[in-house]
This record gives sequence, C-alpha cells and structure tokens, in this order.
Amino acid sequence: MSDLFDLPFEDDPGGVEEPEPKGPLPTRRVFTVTELTVRVRDLLEERFFEVWVEGELSGVRLWNTGHLYFTLKDSSSLLKGLMFRSALRYLKFKPADGMRVVARGKISVYEPKGEYQIVCEHLEPQGLGALQLAFEQLKKRLQAEGLFDVAKKRPLPALPRKIGVVTSLDGAAIRDILKVLRRRYKNVHVVIRPTKVQGDGAAAEIAHGIRQIVTVPHVDVVIVGRGGGSMEDLWAFNEEPVARAISISPIPVISAVGHESDVTIADLVADLRAPTPSAAAELVVARKDDFSHRINRLHERLVSCAYARVQRLSRRVHELSGRRALAGYTTRVAMTQRRVDELTRRLEACELGRRLAKNRTALVAMDAKLHRLVAARAQRSGARLSAMAGRLDTLSPLAVLARGYAVCWNEDRTRAIRDAAVLSRGDTVHVTLSRGSIAAKVSDIE
Repeated sequence: MSDLFDLPFEDDPGGVEEPEPKGPLPTRRVFTVTELTVRVRDLLEERFFEVWVEGELSGVRLWNTGHLYFTLKDSSSLLKGLMFRSALRYLKFKPADGMRVVARGKISVYEPKGEYQIVCEHLEPQGLGALQLAFEQLKKRLQAEGLFDVAKKRPLPALPRKIGVVTSLDGAAIRDILKVLRRRYKNVHVVIRPTKVQGDGAAAEIAHGIRQIVTVPHVDVVIVGRGGGSMEDLWAFNEEPVARAISISPIPVISAVGHESDVTIADLVADLRAPTPSAAAELVVARKDDFSHRINRLHERLVSCAYARVQRLSRRVHELSGRRALAGYTTRVAMTQRRVDELTRRLEACELGRRLAKNRTALVAMDAKLHRLVAARAQRSGARLSAMAGRLDTLSPLAVLARGYAVCWNEDRTRAIRDAAVLSRGDTVHVTLSRGSIAAKVSDIE
C-alpha cells in the first residue's frame, strides 16, 4: 500500500507486516456524460415503469407541437412532467396552474439537460372526477358565450311537417320515439340520421348528423338523444362539437338524453330539453285528436261570433231605416235597380259582340289590301330604279372606257388632256383604261 498512500509513521506500530495484494488490481470504468445519463435513464424507466404521483400543477404550457409540459410540486419538491399529444387527446378536462392532480406515467430522463421527469400517460383531478371537471369547465365557457341564453330558445312548430331524429338505430331511444309518434300522429314524416351515441368519435358523428339533417327540405324540428346510461356513456353529448352544432342549427332542436335526472351540455344549449326520448316525441307533436277538437272549437267560436255580428248589424239597419232622413230609401233603391235593368237590356240590344266581329273582319280585309298595295308599290319602284340604273350606266364614263376609249391625264392627274398642244416632248402622262391605268412619256406630238 506504500506505493499508493504516504504512511503517517515510518514504522508500523503494530509490528505486523501488511500482506501483499493477491491478483491484478480492478480496472477503472470511466463513463461519458451521455453514457451515464442513458444508464440512469434505463435504470429509472425499468425501476419506475409505472408510478402514480400526486401534486399541484404549475407552469402548464401547451406547445405548438401539441405536447403538454408542466411541473408537479408539493411543499418541498418539484418534478418536471410531459404529456404527449397522443395521450393528451384522451384527456377530458383542461389542465391549469394550481390544480391538484394525480398523474400516472413512467420516470425517465431528459438527456440534453440531465433532468429526470415523469412522462405522463393519464391525468385526473384530485377529489373531483375528470369528467365532472370537464363538464364544469365547458359549461362555464359556453355560458359566458351566451349559448344557454333563454332569449335564444325558439318555440316548437305547432304541427311539424317533418321531424328529424339524430340517434342510434340500435338503441331503445329510436323505438320509443317512433312508438309515441305512431300513436299520437300516424301521418307524421320522420327523417332519421343514424349515428353513434357513445364511444370514440361519437361526438363528431352526432355533430355531423345534426349539420346534415337540418339541410333536408321541410324538416321543422330535430330530436337529438339516446337512452339512459352512466356519465361515461352519455359523455358524447357533453362534448363541445355537439353543443356548437346545436347552437348554429337554423331550426329548433330538442335534446332527449338519458333519464330525467341526467343533465348534459346538449340539454342546456338545445331549444327544449326533454327528460326522455319518449317525452321528446310527445312534446314535438300534439295528439291529432286534440288538434282536431281544437280546430272544431275554434270553428264553433268563429261561427258564433259571425252570427252575433250579423244580428247586431241587422238591428242597426232596422234602427236606421226608421229615421226620417232615410224614409223611402227602399223605394229609391228599387227604382235604381229598375233603371239598371233597363240599361242592361239596351246594352244587350246593341249586340256589341256582333259589331266587334264585323269590325274585326273589316280590319282583316283592309290589312290584306294594304299588304297588296305595298307589294305592288315596291315592285313598281324596283322596276323604275332598275331602269334609271341602266340609263345611268349608259351615260357613265366607265361605259365609254369599256368600249375601247381611254382618258389621258397630266402628270399629277389633276386635269384631263384634251389638246395635244399643251404637251411637250418628254412629258409624263397617265392613261386610264377600262381596266387599270398606265404611265407614258410623250415622244412625238402631232
């Protein structure tokens, strides 16, 4: 050992000689930082493959990559956390700073910084359930936007022509709805848009079904719902896409989800909430017999009111006829009627129909005659025009040129040459023929 350490004394006080080491000394293992970090990461992931950690959320950030970063803390420690978007999309509530949660995941190491963290696969609020918390969060946000305002609720039509139903074909809800509708109003027209009502993708299907069914012509009201179940079974009707689709529907929507004790976001947004699908069918159509009885009662009231009004007006006429100023008005009315009858007979004697037919025949004859005169005049004018054109063609200088004559012009073609004395030898002249023209020089003058 003297080759490794300096002894504090030259002689061993015990007088015992230290034995020599047997075999070779152990070889040192030197790690790089990355190698050591990877070893630590592998050990942590193997040892803490699945752990549950309770703490308070802090520094919650959702990055543009879709991953959620946060810190779990208690009174004395911090733990970095990460939740990938593949797991985040199944989260029913929105994590926020200060929220007490329980996280499930595995412990790992972020190698670039050498930090250990929990890669979270599940997150739930402590105390309050995740679904209930998500319900309260969405309810508060939509209420702030005014989607629950009573002023926006629309009344149902008195007797709808078509009723749209968005639900599952396999559930009891559609059977209950059709049973009630057949009993209360057999002639009603029902349009069904089948859709999932629970499980992954159900909310998107329900929202799409609502947007589709409101485009069907003459659909006056829509029933959206399903039968009873647990909160998880009914959760599709607590999703934001369903609430948005109901709020923008151009026609009234009745929400009929679960039983009377079940309240969903769809119930709060819809124009009317029905405690059950059967109740929704009863609300959407009045009993046909009740509707017919109401019409009969209104008809009887109308007849009674009309009869009473006629009686009042009749009594008024008798009262007025007894006044002095109106005495003898019946005689004057009778004489006026007689005058009308006489004028009618005179008018019939005029036989206006026959006179009109005669005038119509005369007009047709005059129209034919006018057409003949116009055609003859046009023919004569055409012949005259042809004759004058022939005479004009005969007198035209072009006709003279066509017979072999020519016109001789001076050099700039400003005047015709009629006397050879005005020209000199070497002058340029232009000669116009029947077809074309030529330029020539004067070589001799006679």
